[in-house]
Amino acid sequence: MDTPTTSSAPAITPRPGESADAAALREAILQKLTYDLGKSRLGARDRDWFIATALAVRDRIVDRWIDLTRATYQSGAKQVYYLSLEFLIGRLLRDNVSNLNLLPTLRDALEPLGVDLEKLRIAEPDAALGNGGLGRLAACFMESMATLSIPAFGYGIRYDHGLFRQIIRDGWQREYPEDWLNDGNPWEFARPEIAHEIGFGGTVEAVNISEARVKHVWKPGETVQAVAYDTPIVGWRGAHVNTLRLWSARAVDPLRLDAFNSGDHVGALANKVKAESISKLLYPSDESAAGQELRLRQEYFFSSAALQDLVRRHLRVYGDLRSLPDRVSIQLNDTHPAIVVAELLRILVDLHDIPWDEAWPITRKTISYTNHTLLPEALESWPVPLMERLLPRHMQLIYLINAFHLDSVRLRYPNDGRMLSSVSLIEEGHGRRVRMGHLAVVGSHKVNGVSALHSDLLKQTVFSDFHQIFPGKLTNKTNGITFRRWLQQCNPGLTSLLVDTIGPVVLDDANALATLKPLAGDKAFQEKFAAVKRANKVALAELVRDRFQLRLDPDAIFDVQIKRIHEYKRQLLNVLEAVALYDEIRSQPTKDWTPRVKIFAGKAASSYHRAKLIIKLAHDVARVINSDPTVRNLLKVVFLPNYNVSLAEMIVPAADLSEQISTAGMEASGTGNMKFALNGALTIGTLDGANVEIKEHVGDDNIFIFGLTTPEVEQRRREGWQGQRAVEQSRRLQEALEQIEAGVFSPDDPARYRELVGNLRGSDYFMVTADFDSYFDAQRAVAERWRNPAAWWKSAVINTASMGWFSSDRTIAEYAQEIWNVPVKR
Repeated sequence: MDTPTTSSAPAITPRPGESADAAALREAILQKLTYDLGKSRLGARDRDWFIATALAVRDRIVDRWIDLTRATYQSGAKQVYYLSLEFLIGRLLRDNVSNLNLLPTLRDALEPLGVDLEKLRIAEPDAALGNGGLGRLAACFMESMATLSIPAFGYGIRYDHGLFRQIIRDGWQREYPEDWLNDGNPWEFARPEIAHEIGFGGTVEAVNISEARVKHVWKPGETVQAVAYDTPIVGWRGAHVNTLRLWSARAVDPLRLDAFNSGDHVGALANKVKAESISKLLYPSDESAAGQELRLRQEYFFSSAALQDLVRRHLRVYGDLRSLPDRVSIQLNDTHPAIVVAELLRILVDLHDIPWDEAWPITRKTISYTNHTLLPEALESWPVPLMERLLPRHMQLIYLINAFHLDSVRLRYPNDGRMLSSVSLIEEGHGRRVRMGHLAVVGSHKVNGVSALHSDLLKQTVFSDFHQIFPGKLTNKTNGITFRRWLQQCNPGLTSLLVDTIGPVVLDDANALATLKPLAGDKAFQEKFAAVKRANKVALAELVRDRFQLRLDPDAIFDVQIKRIHEYKRQLLNVLEAVALYDEIRSQPTKDWTPRVKIFAGKAASSYHRAKLIIKLAHDVARVINSDPTVRNLLKVVFLPNYNVSLAEMIVPAADLSEQISTAGMEASGTGNMKFALNGALTIGTLDGANVEIKEHVGDDNIFIFGLTTPEVEQRRREGWQGQRAVEQSRRLQEALEQIEAGVFSPDDPARYRELVGNLRGSDYFMVTADFDSYFDAQRAVAERWRNPAAWWKSAVINTASMGWFSSDRTIAEYAQEIWNVPVKR
């Protein structure tokens, strides 16, 4: 990062009663509007004002960013490099302004211009750099690292069009490209001078250096450029500024002039299209062989670019790669960047002539790996032929790593073929595949899960043999969330109440929330707390009314499930309960029913057909229930499309009930559960992921737990569970399934859901039928608690007061002290 020249700004005269800082910021915004955007005040749109404001705020970040970066290298401080395929950072205007303590100043600066800060916030598009919890966690971690003054770089891909923009047509999900970069990104700095060449394919030549030594030279058949784009990440109160460096793919030769001049205008651009496809979309469909290859190209592309970049920087400052583990900690956020293990070895051995017996310990001491799932498909494995064709040198190195690894295992476990097969980096059954999760475990000095339950299950299931071979390597770091965004920014009403009650210390110390507990039963405080919640619900209801012409009752329970659509997350269970409740309301119209609004949001992977069918079912059920006058507004169902961070920031503060109902043993952690509880929602959930730890902190009386436990789920699967057994024992479930199966909710296509229902009656792998009655009963307990306001708001306050431990600052401090070995400034 080069140091820019600065010049002293002319003196700005404040308006009467205005601070000099507000006047200076207003002048800076006007300068950006005029000279960077070429717009006048009269012709400026909200989007223009947003860009001008963002650029003016960015200027206030840059000097500190540069100074802190320089100081890091001068001090020799160890740096963390956080590699993630997703960084779901959302909108940054409010985030940066809040963390810089500029919010009142900015409002004062904009007011004389007649510019509404809220309109500018809305004018900023969400950065389409992630999908769900993995990306949002990475964003929280980057902010917490800056807050704790841990020098760090985040490395990922600058996706042109993100995952996709979800549009619902007649209840069906339709995918369209995100357009978040159409008007540019004012927060980022293009770094065209920082471009690394990424190779694919080609051949590997063995060159004899001496009689005793052979050097392997990879000659790629194709080369793509990774071009850097930097976004500064500001910590709370501007404590530190780190860098999020995202890579964009560019063709080395963007236009074949010979082909173009011969009339093949489309073919002349083929190399450019192929190269740039790497950074076009997040998670392109892998249903085809070409899609699988693109996924692997993406993962190697950003992993190699990150390593080349940090190695270049390290050599420039320290001169010797042997000191890498002392100055660098590389954290792999899930299995996507696992190829880093082989790539770092290649750089050390092939490019810098470091012998294997030195390079391998350097690699392992430098890298650590976070596992986020027990699902086999998310652990990733690649066909050996694909790896050999696309990354031939890396495949050689993986074979070599595996050979040394298995030799070591064989010495400790002689004649144990099962153990060797289990921990081998190469899966031999059903076509040979490279196990990337295994590669990450073998190539790291620490491996962590993301909740206590998940980490225990890693040791007992997918990595049980590794836990035996490498005792102490597998550890736990329960996820957390940044309270700056998920309380202070998204819920200013509750934040103001907390500051008035506890004091400003709550803005800096998440653990100060605990001092709220004695007020949980205080009627006056409960009324204030409830008033904040109702105001948030009114705001969400207005959004739903404006966008979907559906009126919601803010005095009803807002029952919310917002997350990626997946069978193990069990949105289907929630929909079935809605159908059963609908039937109960109609059959018992005189009963004192508790009004309820069920709110869904989330995207299904474009190739995940059953998840998309569940979205359609939710819409079909919503259409019938919402239009039935006999329900009398006692039940509403709404699905909010194109779920993203900004939508979550509206929904989370308005939620009364948080649905965390995954099949036990399948959710690694979840962070939505933490966000909801922090904002005073009660959780209904299984003993899965971080629900277990939330239950420990809030107490059994302040959470609604239902369903099978992880051991019980596994036992039923072993016994060959059939859902029909549960259906026969549950009148409500039987009636709900019969209606769906018969086409009551899909009269245009009565057979639409027969296969879906048939699966539930059959193997029902995700235990929807097994847990249905327990879930239905837990929902009635929720309704009963709601009818007792004093009890409900006591539980809600206790949830908020108990969330201090779930701050991402705590999580990052644990990483820093126990994995990265870097100091923390609090």
